[in-house]
Amino acid sequence: MAATERAIELALAAARAASDIKAEEIIALDVSEQLVLTDVFLIASGTNERQVGAIVDAVEEALYKLGAKPIRREGKAAGRWVLVDFGDVVVHVQHAEDRVYYALERLWKDCPVIDLPADARGTDEGADA
Repeated sequence: MAATERAIELALAAARAASDIKAEEIIALDVSEQLVLTDVFLIASGTNERQVGAIVDAVEEALYKLGAKPIRREGKAAGRWVLVDFGDVVVHVQHAEDRVYYALERLWKDCPVIDLPADARGTDEGADA
């Protein structure tokens, strides 16, 4: 069973909101076959703690407008890796250095990547890291 249309709609809105704040390397993974708790992981990077917080704020605001409220939020005070659980979508916003270290994309490499439009992919500045 693939991710629901609602999960993909929320992931796309979250990706666009993150991209508007200049998040880097935004990727959406369909984890619905691997997890029963959520359908999509959205992963994005920020270059510093302040930007990570701004990305999270923008994502929360965008999804709130679509009727999605966070069920759980972790890590916002530190600003290095913030996880926001919206039920259908779990958003991970990581400091670029932490993203390289934890490599969530490799951990979930068996999950299909959801194709995001160009305006929702963020910048590719961290691609060489």
